[in-house]
Amino acid sequence: MWDEIKRTFSVLFRTPTPLELAAREMAEAERSLLSAHSAREYADAMVMYNQERIHRLRNFIKELQE
Repeated sequence: MWDEIKRTFSVLFRTPTPLELAAREMAEAERSLLSAHSAREYADAMVMYNQERIHRLRNFIKELQE
């Protein structure tokens, strides 16, 4: 039992290997990319929404001025 506890602590507190660090960084980069894609989709939707809104308001103002 004591040996198992020592092994667990040695695994938890040892310096990660370069491969482990690279794998962690890759996972972080993939999460960041997913987040950026989501943000871009939102921004694209907001651009389209505002373009349509401007078009609708311009037409409304034009009709009122006629």
